[in-house]
Amino acid sequence: MNNERPSTERKSLQINLDPRRYGSFAEIGAGQEVVRWFFRVGAAAGTIAKSMSAYDMSVSDAIYGHCDRYVCRQRLEDMLTREHDLNLERLRESRGDSTAFFAFADTVSARNFHGTNECHGWMGIRFQAHPRDEDSQIILHVRMLDNDNAAQQEALGIVGVNLLYGAFFLNHEPDQLIESLLDNLSTLRIEIDMIEFSGIAFRHVDNRVMSLRLVQLGLSNAAMFSASGEVLQPAEVLYKKNILVERGSFRPVTHVNMDMLGAAQDSFREEDDVDAEHVVTLAEITMRNLQANGEIDLRDFLARVDTLAACGMTVLISDYFEYYRLAAYLSQYTKKKIAITMGAGSLHELFDEKYYTELDGGILESFGRMFKNDLKLYVYPLLNQSTGELTTVDNLEIAPELRKLYQYLVDKRCIEQLTSYNSEHLATFSRDVLRMIKAGDSEWTKHVPAEVAAVIKHRGFFGCKHQAPESRLAAMVAPVASHPISVMPSFTS
Repeated sequence: MNNERPSTERKSLQINLDPRRYGSFAEIGAGQEVVRWFFRVGAAAGTIAKSMSAYDMSVSDAIYGHCDRYVCRQRLEDMLTREHDLNLERLRESRGDSTAFFAFADTVSARNFHGTNECHGWMGIRFQAHPRDEDSQIILHVRMLDNDNAAQQEALGIVGVNLLYGAFFLNHEPDQLIESLLDNLSTLRIEIDMIEFSGIAFRHVDNRVMSLRLVQLGLSNAAMFSASGEVLQPAEVLYKKNILVERGSFRPVTHVNMDMLGAAQDSFREEDDVDAEHVVTLAEITMRNLQANGEIDLRDFLARVDTLAACGMTVLISDYFEYYRLAAYLSQYTKKKIAITMGAGSLHELFDEKYYTELDGGILESFGRMFKNDLKLYVYPLLNQSTGELTTVDNLEIAPELRKLYQYLVDKRCIEQLTSYNSEHLATFSRDVLRMIKAGDSEWTKHVPAEVAAVIKHRGFFGCKHQAPESRLAAMVAPVASHPISVMPSFTS
């Protein structure tokens, strides 16, 4: 089987020579980089109904309506709606039986003359998979990583052609479609940190799985989605916010997970430089955790995120196993305080030098990067099930040569012990709960929030053999936790 990827020229020409495809291109911010490919390869008259740019803000507003920001999802949606509706209004009667119409749009901020701006853009296509079909849509957010404007424009044009080609010829294989988005490019030039499929052609697509694919394929180092399953663009969620993260396996979500997060929220909101009303709370799962048993099990992945969704949590999937890399990622979006909450066992691992051998400066370099932006670690106690003793910040065993470093971070309040935890939950360990679920031991339900138990039973997650009646599930969807947990609201287009 030939696995060679078609060139950008070949993709453009194949679209031009397909008599079913006809539509408009509207591109703002970096020139008409996508449509240029279709003009360049020839036969464009069979594909392009209209090509336009509207760089002046007043002109853009006159066409698409007022928008506070011009490189944002809302502007892209407005562009797609207007251009696609115009195609249908003007052309459906004359050629609708044989033509599948589309509208492609992008709004982009490429590198400016001084190199001071954020280089990113929104790109999308609304299309009919077949003539007279209902609409389908793909929206994505890209970051251009080249160092000069011309290279960024070139990369943007290639991604756009890949998106059009994927929408037309790979819409039945969304995994292949995502993988093809960087054909003839590399992750050194373009990052895609958000993608959303909707409409009739993608009625069976779970956008959470598609977000996972972005990270799994290396198109992005992180992806985010809300409790409702809506894909979120990280910058729009995290921009200028205080951020609190809990990293875990969440297999399954237990009372400890929610108690740890609630206790951390209590402490975080009391910080002088934290705006208690604007704290973004995230549950983070790393790719290393998801791949702990080799290949990613999608059913296991969805079981975790569905139980997190039952608790109203926004989920971050990341490829940042090292905490200093996670801290650097979050710091891209905010200058406000960031906190990570973890158990005492995870804190002990954090001071294991074997994790930092790839850094020239070892553990000192790692901690310098992690704490440089006033990051804080909140630590949840660990119960020794044999002795009943608690491991806390005060009695954590640290290698002698690192003890002074550890104490310095504690004295600086970079590491802080949580105190408002519920001691009744300390005996809960997720590995034990998972074992009880698989064994059919009903005692497992005492260790997880009620709404989590309902979802696990109803859907048979984690090997659960018991099913909850539908009516019971509906009655148990309201989140219950030892602390009130603030969650991100849903973002709608």
